[in-house]
Amino acid sequence: MYKMATFEDYDVITQKDLEGLKDCISTQDLPSAVDTIKDYFKQQDLVELNIGVTGESGSGKSTFVNAFRGLGDEEEGCAKTGVVETTAEPEVYLHPKYKNVKVWDLPGIGSPNFKADEYLEQVEFKRYDFFIIIASDRFRECHTQLAKEIMRMGKTFYFVRSKIDLSIQAEKRKKNFDLKKTLETIREDCEKGLRKIGIEEPVVFLISGWELGKYDLNDLQERMEKELPQHKRRVLMLALPNITLEINEKKKKALEEDIGKVAFLSACVAAIPIPGLSIAVDLAIIAVEIEKYCNAFGLDRESLEKLCEKYGKRLETVEGMIKSAWYKGICTGSVVTLLRDVSFLMTEDAVESVFRFVPLLGSIAAGAMSFWSVSTVLKSALNEIAEDARNVLMSLLETEV
Repeated sequence: MYKMATFEDYDVITQKDLEGLKDCISTQDLPSAVDTIKDYFKQQDLVELNIGVTGESGSGKSTFVNAFRGLGDEEEGCAKTGVVETTAEPEVYLHPKYKNVKVWDLPGIGSPNFKADEYLEQVEFKRYDFFIIIASDRFRECHTQLAKEIMRMGKTFYFVRSKIDLSIQAEKRKKNFDLKKTLETIREDCEKGLRKIGIEEPVVFLISGWELGKYDLNDLQERMEKELPQHKRRVLMLALPNITLEINEKKKKALEEDIGKVAFLSACVAAIPIPGLSIAVDLAIIAVEIEKYCNAFGLDRESLEKLCEKYGKRLETVEGMIKSAWYKGICTGSVVTLLRDVSFLMTEDAVESVFRFVPLLGSIAAGAMSFWSVSTVLKSALNEIAEDARNVLMSLLETEV
């Protein structure tokens, strides 16, 4: 198999990679060449994202670790939760779909002898891309001590006030309850408290681990996205559970950015004079990308079953809202069969076969044809899948746009 060159930004397909890939494929038989392309795309998804989640015992950090990965507190692979500290050492939890996304449940802070520098050394702070510092009530000196040390060491952190759903329930008992004012009061109280203990311009995000899609999740993901390096932003967006309309749209944009690069790779392969290679590679590339789309938007059977259980909906009802054939194709493993029925992909194969007999000009024309075919199919599939995901989400949340 071809080994992709190492480079900083995994979102970029380098010329060196393309040349190495072409050289490798040109000496292989058809099945091996297709496997090489598939392996190339797998290696592109090796960018790691490490998130450290910390806070006092019982603050809801383990629930956040689970919710961020789209899991409940009692599902397989979940972080242990409880009112007493259940984490003695940093414990890593892999995202169920993206094994390169690692959410770390860190030991609780707040002991009388707590020292931030020793704590960060203990949890090996260098491995994390950023930290989530969680408090379920007021932020205390241990939180600010940790934040200042993280800042001193050149890392990013986010203050999260958890268990907002419980605070809202308590406030609802009051006669003049106003949700917006209540949220503003909680946020202002947290930020005022942080200023008192040494944080100059604090920003606090209000989050519920049980209702992650509500409150400040969109603001939090937007802030994280802006402050991450470019090659890790895409990893974050694909890994986030598809539970708000804003996230649904951002996932679509992140995946749209890949289409041109994928189609360009297809065009390069089309110039290699191996009979049947171009269409075989195109089918493989498109099938891999469409499966990626369905996984990113939660349009796979397992994800839909979890959503239906959470919102009390029947799977058959939700599946009835899905109009595109790609979901069914993923579930039955028949995506490639569906693609073989796409007429212009078959036309591409026939036209490219003729063009290759024309030196230079033929290679250019074959590449252009392949680029157009792959990008057209992927754009159409992405639009359909994103729209299906949006409709499912609106139905489950009973949201009006």
